[in-house]
Amino acid sequence: MSTPEVFVLGGYQTDFGRNWTKERKHFSALMRESVVGAMETVDIAAEDIQSAHVGNFAAELYCMQGHLGAFFTEVDPEFSGLPTSRHEAACASGSIALLAASAEIEAGRYDMQAVVGIEQMKTVDSALGGSYLGTAAWYEKEAEGIDFPFPKLFGRLGDEYDARYGLQDEHLAEISRLNYDNAKLNPNAQTRTWYMNRDHALSRGDDNAQVGGRIRLADCSQVTDGAVCVFLASRRYAQEYAAKRGISINDIPRIKGWGHNTARLRFEDKVAESKDAEYVLPHVRSTVTSAMERAGMSGVEDIDGIETHDCFTTSEYMAIDHFGITAPGESWKAVEEGWLEIDGKTPINPSGGLIGAGHPVGATGVRQLLDATKQVTGQAGDYQVAGAKNFQTLNIGGSGTTSCSFIVGV
Repeated sequence: MSTPEVFVLGGYQTDFGRNWTKERKHFSALMRESVVGAMETVDIAAEDIQSAHVGNFAAELYCMQGHLGAFFTEVDPEFSGLPTSRHEAACASGSIALLAASAEIEAGRYDMQAVVGIEQMKTVDSALGGSYLGTAAWYEKEAEGIDFPFPKLFGRLGDEYDARYGLQDEHLAEISRLNYDNAKLNPNAQTRTWYMNRDHALSRGDDNAQVGGRIRLADCSQVTDGAVCVFLASRRYAQEYAAKRGISINDIPRIKGWGHNTARLRFEDKVAESKDAEYVLPHVRSTVTSAMERAGMSGVEDIDGIETHDCFTTSEYMAIDHFGITAPGESWKAVEEGWLEIDGKTPINPSGGLIGAGHPVGATGVRQLLDATKQVTGQAGDYQVAGAKNFQTLNIGGSGTTSCSFIVGV
């Protein structure tokens, strides 16, 4: 018996370059813009939404606000009484919300659901924000009393690659350059007007300061305010939606495959477990391949492009071989050969990724799915990958702890 299909009708992303604290706008306004924007973009009425899922990491810290599912009901009076929920898995919170919503559609509970990924991070200074982010690790053992713990953890990921296979800073700098260049093509990207090139990413002066270990400013994703809303639907609803608009249901993207794994929390435990494995983070690898297997795909050669979790350049470097673009430890080949460019063999992060587009933590997984949807429907504008029919995401929470992947296609 086949699994019921889940269709992605589309959605809306806020401008990740905005600072909602400086605009003196409440957290609820950020959610409202994403939901109303999605309803207008997709042409959905409020009464069509049967349930809502919110992905968020740390509003209790950044905004002193919990119970985020209830905020969905503040968007429109029609939503009063709607079943809602909130999901948290660090930087993978948005993807966990997507998994929950899609599972309810597969179970036949609902035919159409809203999924919102949201984070407002510019409410505190960088030091305090870095401490908040440290709660995505084992705080007492990996983050307490440490300035900017996550750059240091992902610096250690680079160190592990260096110890096993060798790693050159030039390749990390090229990854940074590529994401900034792609972001210039994305009207919602946080860094679309920023300056960055390979030489700057390689520089070692005060304008590219060391943040943690081998990680420097150019290697880092951004601190971002943002929200993204997408609508997921059953085949029954998608058929009705298509018929009313005179389009074919075959032109509506669907989730073809998904993967989800959780590794041990501490980075050193992950590395100890993988010491004799081909892949540095084998649970990330199995997340990617699980999505491919569920989609009936033999490997990355069946994927037209990728939106991956480049919280730091080292995490994108890891993703390259974990997707199978190269053999383990040979990610540098894809960087040198230009395979990751928008017009390359396997484009990665045409949106600009987390480094270029921005990283509102709880929104990232939903943003990746929306960008994948835009790609396979030819709606990605200047960062469109020509002829894309299948796009894969990889969203990671913690130091490779919670991994989620979706394949979206038509």
